[in-house]
Amino acid sequence: MELCGALASFVSAQRPRLVAGYAAVAGEPGGPGLPAALAAVAPLLLPVVRPDRLLDWARYDGDLAPGRYGLPEPTGPRLGPEALRDAELIVAPALAVDRRGVRLGRGGGYYDRALAWAAPGVPVVVPLYDGEVVAHLPAEAHDRRVHVVVTPATVLPLDESGSHAAPLALEDPECQDGG
Repeated sequence: MELCGALASFVSAQRPRLVAGYAAVAGEPGGPGLPAALAAVAPLLLPVVRPDRLLDWARYDGDLAPGRYGLPEPTGPRLGPEALRDAELIVAPALAVDRRGVRLGRGGGYYDRALAWAAPGVPVVVPLYDGEVVAHLPAEAHDRRVHVVVTPATVLPLDESGSHAAPLALEDPECQDGG
């Protein structure tokens, strides 16, 4: 199964009323179809990079425009960093994740700061390609942990101890068409 379809299947099974995600740039897991795939499951918030190094949020309505650093962002009204509190599931980008849920981002700390706004208990899910889940990444006190990694073939629950349940096979017949 391709990654975008696997992620959409997982998110759909969680039945969130509002999802926060991201618009993938070239080569990032999920690809350019990620916002549309997530928005087909539930209303979607996407990030907008602010000059103060915080993430603002706006509803995705199908339109994206180049924003700060050339990153695609939604064109609708800005809702503020606190809008993330309303998300019932968060899909975050990463270059890699370890089995304790430590996420390696691009080094700006934007998502670590943003995730501080998430409501307690809201799952943070990271789509990754095979081979991007690693045994160990260095962690700092400000790093926010993620709870689940979705790859094209598996769902991997994570915990801070580094032990984890066996990957869950993605066997939803609706997602076996590669979409």
